[in-house]
Amino acid sequence: MKFAYLIMGKIFESKKDKAYIHNEVSQIIGVSDIEEACKVAKELQNEGVDCIELCGGFGEEGARKIIEATENKIAVGFVVHLEEQNDIYKKLFGK
Repeated sequence: MKFAYLIMGKIFESKKDKAYIHNEVSQIIGVSDIEEACKVAKELQNEGVDCIELCGGFGEEGARKIIEATENKIAVGFVVHLEEQNDIYKKLFGK
């Protein structure tokens, strides 16, 4: 299985903010926004990636956009946090 994890933040540029592990079977890529994430997700799909996991910043809406971009043909998941940490996450990410 080929796997990718996308993290999202304004500081990232997908062309340079990436790293590979396990003989390039798995990778992590930083994207600046959802539009860049959709483009990267489609590229990953074309490269044969089987599963894309998303950082919590994507949320359910962002995950749906990635699923749409990849035509619901590969596994897409996203990180969530427990409700009791909502205030901490709002301080960090403004959401």
